[in-house]
Amino acid sequence: MSEDKFSANSRYVTAPTAEHTRPDGVVVTHLRRRFIPRQTGSVLAEHQVVEGDRPDTIAAAKLSDPEQYWRICDVNHSMHPRELVRDIGRILRIAVVVSGDQ
Repeated sequence: MSEDKFSANSRYVTAPTAEHTRPDGVVVTHLRRRFIPRQTGSVLAEHQVVEGDRPDTIAAAKLSDPEQYWRICDVNHSMHPRELVRDIGRILRIAVVVSGDQ
């Protein structure tokens, strides 16, 4: 598995890989577990969740790229995107996108 398997804006583009050899001898390459980073950069903006919000539409509006929803997850320490918009009125932090920061 190489970096070219993921788009440049994917959270997994620089993720480390590991290999597992099955009993039949076939080697399977897989991604290692990804943890939410402790440092997520400076806060660019905040967004108050309203009915109908989705992480991808918030990312499109705030970061100009719906596929960057994972950055909003990271800065809000959420493993599951739907958690971000579950509670109407919640204030979400939107992080600055740092070049090369995956």
